[in-house]
Amino acid sequence: MEYLTAFHDYFYHTLRLGHAFYYALGFIAAIAILAQWRLYEKCRQPGLAAFVPVWNVVVFMRIVGRPASDGWKMLIPIWGQLYFIPKVWMEVIACFGKTSFLDKALVIVFNGLYILNLALSDEQYLGPLRGQAPLPKSHKVGRSNPQMA
Repeated sequence: MEYLTAFHDYFYHTLRLGHAFYYALGFIAAIAILAQWRLYEKCRQPGLAAFVPVWNVVVFMRIVGRPASDGWKMLIPIWGQLYFIPKVWMEVIACFGKTSFLDKALVIVFNGLYILNLALSDEQYLGPLRGQAPLPKSHKVGRSNPQMA
């Protein structure tokens, strides 16, 4: 708990940022969640899953083609955060055809912004990298083009 207090004191009192630091963190978190929502919809998954903690990981694993039980590997201390999560993010961008070293470095360094860029770009989801699960039908309601008889 001392670390959290020291973290707060450094940004709030030492750097004199006050509440602005927490507003900035909240803004970055909101962008990351909305980017993930859009990415899920682009992969034909329910976007609402970005807000639900356990369902979020299940859908995330489904996009890559991993079994949902692999989500527990994210909770392993050190290995999960420093190896498994970045590996899965690299698999996600590979599902969109992004395999260069620069893309892999950018998704690690600028995770939320890179995912936002990927979600809003014209890149197409190519399907799961690992599994052979078929893509579900799109659940978004789109405009239908009525034909004249």
